[in-house]
Amino acid sequence: MTKLHDLYRQQGQSPWIDNLRRDYLRTGRLQELVDEGIRGVTSNPTIFAKAIEGGTEYDEQFAGLLRSSSVEDAYWDMVVDDIEDALRVLRPVYDSSSGVDGYVSLEVAPSLAHDTAGTTESARHLHELIDEPNLYVKIPGTSEGLGAIRTMVSEGRNINVTLLFSLERYGEVVDAYLGGLEDRLAAGNDDLAKVHGVASFFVSRVDTEVDRRLETLAGQDESRASTRRALRGTAAVAQAQLAYQLFLERFSGDRWDRLHAEGANPQRPLWASTSTKNPDYPDLKYVEGLIGPGTVDTMPDETVAALLDHGRLARTVDADPDGARRALEDLAEAGIDMADVARTLEDEGVASFAKSFDELMQVLDDKANALGGTD
Repeated sequence: MTKLHDLYRQQGQSPWIDNLRRDYLRTGRLQELVDEGIRGVTSNPTIFAKAIEGGTEYDEQFAGLLRSSSVEDAYWDMVVDDIEDALRVLRPVYDSSSGVDGYVSLEVAPSLAHDTAGTTESARHLHELIDEPNLYVKIPGTSEGLGAIRTMVSEGRNINVTLLFSLERYGEVVDAYLGGLEDRLAAGNDDLAKVHGVASFFVSRVDTEVDRRLETLAGQDESRASTRRALRGTAAVAQAQLAYQLFLERFSGDRWDRLHAEGANPQRPLWASTSTKNPDYPDLKYVEGLIGPGTVDTMPDETVAALLDHGRLARTVDADPDGARRALEDLAEAGIDMADVARTLEDEGVASFAKSFDELMQVLDDKANALGGTD
């Protein structure tokens, strides 16, 4: 058994892969990862852009689709094909886990991140188009996304809430999930057990932004420079550990007990952006610091490889919540406004996915023109 199996069986954390490529499907690599212990797949517009632009695997299908489809429709057809193939690979995990794992995530178009009605319509369309129980549709956790999340949960659809950067927004997302379950129950639907969800809390990007701000502040006041620089690399894991405390708090008590008695499942925290961006930090900093039951960790290929090679498995996510609180207090004392950090990262995340999508559309437009597929 690999460490991925041990992570799930001993620590209660589900390891997922943050990548989906057509060659993984055609060569059997995704099945190999599942056999090694991977229990789910996440994707996003940037991942698909890299996959489609990075090789020729899609060219033949794309040329055929252009005979009757627009460039954007052809893109979605290609993406849906990959998602459906991945869903088949992961379906045995879904079945054997009674619907806890075995999911593949597909995100709504990035342009809808601030459009509640558009996100709702798109998420519903993707669920109806693919119509597999182990599909997660990803909805950005913007303020505009909250209503769409609640509506989708009330309709019994499985949702992966993405781009979460703050405890405040995470709390709102949990409330939207619980509210959706309550709406479903009030409407006379007693099948809450079939509804699953995850909330994707981004990790390493938080340190990247906070470290940048600490360096700026250090340069402004030499007397506090060393103190501020010493706080680099402390924000992300501490905030995620407090998110786990919030998870434990919200999925307990009277409100949750009423829903759980009707078969409801908790919305698990999913740690995203767990690769290390700063080469001065350990390569498994954002994996080894967030291990614990009832969670998911989605990792890029190189992080999975590092975990298999030299990862240490121990329950850490709730080892020292008081220390996590002190870390955020120290950051606030040093001049770091975590709410502003979250706003910045959310804006950058939405913009980054939209940019990837727009650039991919341009690449596909260029290919279509070269093939004579557009006017």
